Amino acid sequence: MRYRFKKKERLIALKKRIARIPLIVSILAIVAFLYDFGFEHEPYIKSFLHTVYLSSIFVGIISIAARYFFKDYRPRLKSAPFDFLLILFLSFFLLKQFGYFFYESISILNHRIWIYFAIFLVFLREFSAIRFSFKKAHLNPAQLFVLSFLIIIILGSFLLLLPRATVTKFSLIDALFTSTSAVCVTGLVVVDTGSFFTEFGQLIIASLIQVGGLGIMTFASYFSYFFKGGSSYENQLALRDITNAEKVSEVFSVLKKIILITFLIEGIGAVLIFKTLDSSIIPSLYDRVFFSGFHAISGFCNAGFSTLPNSFYETAFQFNYPLHLIVAFLIIIGGIGFPIVFNLFKYLNSKILATFQSLLRHKKVITTPRLINVNTRIVLFTSFLLTVFGTITFFILEYDNTLANHNYYGKVVTAFFGSVTTRTAGFNTVDTGALNLHTILIVMFLMWVGASPASTGGGIKTSTFAVAILNTLRIVKGKSRLEIFNREIPNFAVERAYAIILLSFLVIITSIFMVSLFDSDKGLLNISFECISAYSTVGLSRGITSDLSPASKLILILTMFIGRVSMLTLLIALFKKVSNEVYRFPTENILIN
Repeated sequence: MRYRFKKKERLIALKKRIARIPLIVSILAIVAFLYDFGFEHEPYIKSFLHTVYLSSIFVGIISIAARYFFKDYRPRLKSAPFDFLLILFLSFFLLKQFGYFFYESISILNHRIWIYFAIFLVFLREFSAIRFSFKKAHLNPAQLFVLSFLIIIILGSFLLLLPRATVTKFSLIDALFTSTSAVCVTGLVVVDTGSFFTEFGQLIIASLIQVGGLGIMTFASYFSYFFKGGSSYENQLALRDITNAEKVSEVFSVLKKIILITFLIEGIGAVLIFKTLDSSIIPSLYDRVFFSGFHAISGFCNAGFSTLPNSFYETAFQFNYPLHLIVAFLIIIGGIGFPIVFNLFKYLNSKILATFQSLLRHKKVITTPRLINVNTRIVLFTSFLLTVFGTITFFILEYDNTLANHNYYGKVVTAFFGSVTTRTAGFNTVDTGALNLHTILIVMFLMWVGASPASTGGGIKTSTFAVAILNTLRIVKGKSRLEIFNREIPNFAVERAYAIILLSFLVIITSIFMVSLFDSDKGLLNISFECISAYSTVGLSRGITSDLSPASKLILILTMFIGRVSMLTLLIALFKKVSNEVYRFPTENILIN
């Protein structure tokens, strides 16, 4: 009996080892791809790498098909159509590579980009087959969130150090700075992105921006759920905290919506940007497509990276107002937060449905009360006020300065863009170094407030700022509760808002102090502007970033990281959570003010 049990255990262990082989092979193919693109090679090495690619695709086909014959590894029925199409595409591509098809109509498959696309699909499918387990006994959601960003930053640094990622040699500190800036969707750069990085390097940066904007856990968790069809309750609790989902049952629905909406908006944005480009300025169709895609990703993720030397302040793009407006709206949509976008979609869907019902003269029209929640109202109202305030002040203060070369319409658009981009995006259509002192102070304030919660932007967030102001007014009026839009705001939200504001001041002041020690010659105003920009993951600079010492760059790297993950989240990740107190001490008042 014991012998049979041990034999069964050995058989299960063997099955697990065999099941890991396709993933290992796909990882080797990805490593081969990075080695292929990252270094110069002799023809025989290229031939060997090509063999590795084809082997990975072949193993992937066998692995995907074989899973449906084993109960323990069988994917859910919903993923079967995807797997069928994937097997069909990979098989067709593999046969074409071995010369079984000679039709001219499919000669497009000869391009090497298809083989890279194929191995990426295989890797994605094998990676999705992993069962993720986010056990709170080992990692709480805050630790998981922080750790995921650290891993991507370190991986991105090594990728940017590959010889073929840059035109010339790249130092480790600069690679780490660029990777952190991309993953934390900041946009501060120590080198010119368009001329210093090759196309491969720019693709790495775009990928880091995309992953950093949405979070690696979003991608990994959803694709794993899609193919495996299930997840433990503990995993869903952890993911709920990361995704800000209201209910545990909605976790994977929220993940799916985040991914679909992101790619949809970025796709539409890329098409619109492409239509604004002048073929005489960018003659190559491929270059225009790449430019559009790169800036759509950078815009929606509020990253501020651009392949242009001076962002949109370049002479050929400085007066391209349609381009500025498209990028501005990408920044706004990415910066208001996914929960707000979902809530607005729900509201619009309800209104459209109600309109159709009334047109069809239904006897009973079903309506849902109060679809626009308090969070959406606060975020939209605060974002609107800050945008209008920034636009008006920018327009007035810079009318005869940086806006002097624009016509009236151009002044309005540029002022609007300047107001929007300061809220964590980092693109610029004017010379930031030439701004008036009063404008700089307003820009620093807007950078500090930043975007909205659960968005791709940084800063203390609009809702934090709004709750702090509203609670201050509550205290002045002598009210015992914070109420707005006929709803009461819980004390927990108020306490969290003040904690975030206090910690932001501590981080920014410490950052300014430390950078001033190493680069005092850069001036306090420039250093303050740089540190606030880094903390709020904005990316605007007064031109001192590349001239900073290595020590100052390390401080800004840490500031960008803290700004992206939030100091409060970092402290929660570091400190052990105290269990609920079962006692209370006597209350004693203390003097405040």
